[in-house]
Amino acid sequence: MLVVGSGGREHALAWKLARSPGVKELFIAPGNAGTASLGTNLPIRANDIPAIGEACRRLGIGLVVVGPEAPLAAGIADHLEGLGIKVFGPSRAAAQIEASKVFARRLMEKYHIPCPRGVVFEDYSQARSYAESHPFPLVVKADGLAGGKGVTVARNREEALQALHQAMVARAFGEAGERVVIEEYLTGREVSLLAFTDGRTVVPMAPACDYKPVFDGDRGPNTGGMGGYTPPGFLPPGLMEEVESAVLRPAVEAMAREGRPYKGVLYAGLMLTGEGPKVLEFNCRFGDPETQVMLPRLETGLLDIMLAVVAGELDRAKIDWSERACVGVVMASGGYPGEYRKGYPISGLDRLPPDVLGFHAGTRARDGQVITDGGRVLTVVGLGESVPLARQRAYEGVGLIHFEGCHYRRDIALVEEIGPQKASRLLGGPRDDLRGGGLMALVGVMMGSRTDSPYVQPCLDMLRELGISCEVRTLSAHRQPDAVREYALTARDRGVEVIIAGAGMAAHLPGVLASWTDLPVIGIPLSTSELEGLDSLLAIAQMPPGVPVACMAVNGARNAAVFAARILALKHDKIGQALENYRQRLQEA
Repeated sequence: MLVVGSGGREHALAWKLARSPGVKELFIAPGNAGTASLGTNLPIRANDIPAIGEACRRLGIGLVVVGPEAPLAAGIADHLEGLGIKVFGPSRAAAQIEASKVFARRLMEKYHIPCPRGVVFEDYSQARSYAESHPFPLVVKADGLAGGKGVTVARNREEALQALHQAMVARAFGEAGERVVIEEYLTGREVSLLAFTDGRTVVPMAPACDYKPVFDGDRGPNTGGMGGYTPPGFLPPGLMEEVESAVLRPAVEAMAREGRPYKGVLYAGLMLTGEGPKVLEFNCRFGDPETQVMLPRLETGLLDIMLAVVAGELDRAKIDWSERACVGVVMASGGYPGEYRKGYPISGLDRLPPDVLGFHAGTRARDGQVITDGGRVLTVVGLGESVPLARQRAYEGVGLIHFEGCHYRRDIALVEEIGPQKASRLLGGPRDDLRGGGLMALVGVMMGSRTDSPYVQPCLDMLRELGISCEVRTLSAHRQPDAVREYALTARDRGVEVIIAGAGMAAHLPGVLASWTDLPVIGIPLSTSELEGLDSLLAIAQMPPGVPVACMAVNGARNAAVFAARILALKHDKIGQALENYRQRLQEA
């Protein structure tokens, strides 16, 4: 079989596939110094599709695994399948979900997949006028592929205009910058959730977190990725199920409806906001560096999974993951992601202990010596029974390796070791990306179904008006009782002080939550049945002794938020002041 690509992701793929009994001979095109120890490197560029096709016919390749996005967007899967060669990866049409931010945005808007609000521009002057008239920060995204560097978080006017000029006027990204998307800036914790799919069945992988900016504390320009870890400890209960049902499955189904059936890996980059998870980006392939920390945890044979995807039989596959944690730290060339020099000798690769892996990216061999040959040079991965232990081992491995000008972040997975507040102080002050994601939410808002969202939205609007942070979850007391129980049991640990639950009909959700927590629970009866909420009102109001629930009027979502604010005001003076200001506005009206 053949792996296409030359980065750390492709080394990790080749490493995992080489361990599969069904792989008789492994080729990598073009590969790097690390992949050369696992198979045969072919001197063919990843985007030279005709040459790859010819090599496949000549070598009798039975399966091709495509790592990078560029050849997928250029149609490598279509070309090879036309030659009768099996490919793990989406078609050119399906790869547009990553190749065009505009396509992805319009797809999400059409099929109601949660994403940031945004506007598409083809004219520079119009984009400039929009940016100048909207509050900052804003996110500016080049439409096409830009090697992970086409996204700018603009915190002021100058940064926004510079990003627009770079993309649309200076053409720093070529055709990729002819159109841009300007989006609202979201706060929260980021997480990557990838899934295998054969176009019908969707099987999520283990979640992971990556770090894009080049410097500690998420400062400096974006890169292809400076490190990552799995599993994230901050994920709230039920999130995986929510993302699968609200994001991954709808996206695969939407692509099928659009006549672009999707096979391979679908990568969802998510922001966990107070209103629930929202999609920052879709990718059409394995992530880098997520792959380097995820595959060591995969216990099922990767080849078996890929063959099931290609055959359309993913529903028959059983995919298991290890409980161990992985932390990966990228060692980069000095100057990356800007200009950097190549050709420096790398030492220490042979000194890594058993629980540390070294995945090569920008490396090559010269006269028997491994030398640097790219911006991101290595991903050093530590394995352990916990994230802090895996982190310790990863950085111990980094300390054993040396090359001139080496740069790496020192805060990968630090938040999992010392907590978000200490990490924030250590890295130079509070930052939204360290505070958010539900870790610091004061109110937990839950509904039993996504169809309840319009009834609950006034509660979220009122909480936002009062400046109260919240986390939103969709969990059914009937269909997901274990997840509801886990949410209630862990809410206090995440900083939640009040829970609001909206439910219709039998309305068991508020009572179930109250039975598992001593936090105040406020129930909102919803008029989702022919009884117009009377059934849910009676169900919530008639709690047994010892399981109290404060019951609002039918569809009383706004008052639920005000009542939660009154509870919080007993402890938080700023919320008390916000309530007083709100009451004054009511009196004036």
